[in-house]
Amino acid sequence: MSGQVDLFGNAVPGRSAVAPVDPGEELRALAAQIPRGLRFGTSTWSFSGWQGIVYDGDYDETKLARDGLVAYAAHPLLRSVGVDRSFYAPLDDKTLQRMAAATRPDFRFLIKAHAALMLPKSARRPEYLEGVADVFLDADYARRVVIEPALRRLDERLGVILFQFSPLGERVLRYRSELLLRLESFLGALPREAKYAVEWRDRAMLGDDLADLLARHGVAHGYAAHPRLPPLDEQSPLEAATECPLVVRWLLAPGRGYEEARAAYAPFDRIVDPDLATRRRVAQLARHALGQGRQVIVIINNKAEGSAPLSVAALAKEFVQTMQAAMDEG
Repeated sequence: MSGQVDLFGNAVPGRSAVAPVDPGEELRALAAQIPRGLRFGTSTWSFSGWQGIVYDGDYDETKLARDGLVAYAAHPLLRSVGVDRSFYAPLDDKTLQRMAAATRPDFRFLIKAHAALMLPKSARRPEYLEGVADVFLDADYARRVVIEPALRRLDERLGVILFQFSPLGERVLRYRSELLLRLESFLGALPREAKYAVEWRDRAMLGDDLADLLARHGVAHGYAAHPRLPPLDEQSPLEAATECPLVVRWLLAPGRGYEEARAAYAPFDRIVDPDLATRRRVAQLARHALGQGRQVIVIINNKAEGSAPLSVAALAKEFVQTMQAAMDEG
């Protein structure tokens, strides 16, 4: 691309735009078969290994993080993205505004809430939360720092705000009942204008009582394909429907840790470990939710199979095949 534009469409001296790859007729035809309520995306958009898959050029990850979202969102199958950086520090208005300007109105962001909201002061605090006040399940902090800025700047492009609870450990989980009570109070105090999902990384926190709690507040269970958790279809009752989109994040290959997967899969330009079982489960969850009239957001990490955008294409094919098979049976 010869035009030099920033995310607002204004000329930027000395800055060249990131060029999107031509996806080809096969992927365009595949995208045309995906229901508009089903959106696929990846965990962030800035991987240089996606040259020839998402980007038509060799760009470093700093360049892609700054300028790559326009090209990412031009891909016909990538109509959503997970924003992980907001987990480590809240996003400022300028960043949110640039994200909105880089995408079409039909695009949806899955925004992770700031980690401080999901970490009790009794748990070990990571380095990126040093000096951050204790705001565990503080609805006022969530509203001021996370929710209102996202609503103000992303507007219709805000899909879901995700509260991801990292593993809390046995010492904290002894207080499961108290945690659920705190969560109930927290969710009840959040602004109704946004949609929310809750993702727990501890098996001990899953259960019918959690599912009922989320349903009472119109909050989605965040399904996560991760070795710490049961298979997707065993994590929460599918009947717990809400107006919130179904959120599924396919994060990590079975039996692998993040660093092991990173070493095995980098630079994330091919599928290394095809996971057909998870593809089928995600496709089935999506079809069920769409049948309930819900929107669906599926976010895939590079560490799931080796290359997130290629996993998106493979999952899209799986979904179309299961949809056609169901129609044939009916």
